[in-house]
Amino acid sequence: MIPDSPLDDPRNSAFAWARYRRLMRWMALVTLTIIVIAVALLYRSNGFVSIHFYIATVLGIGFAMLLTSALMGLVFLSAGTGHDDAIVDPLEDENRDGL
Repeated sequence: MIPDSPLDDPRNSAFAWARYRRLMRWMALVTLTIIVIAVALLYRSNGFVSIHFYIATVLGIGFAMLLTSALMGLVFLSAGTGHDDAIVDPLEDENRDGL
């Protein structure tokens, strides 16, 4: 039988997802700050090169940072709530025997 996940409880789930959204809001603010600093430094060192250069920089930094923070946030959500422990490992017996 599959054990129940702690995220099946609505209170635990609401708390975990609220914490995840708070983390994402903070990371969006950090990402925006890093983007502004990066664009300002690029403009200061290169001047106005092309609008496409700055658009690509903003999209590249923004996408990379937000995707990374979203995936790491999901890892923290899963591990922090005990959801990772609520699995059935079919290889559990083999792992104990040292194979």
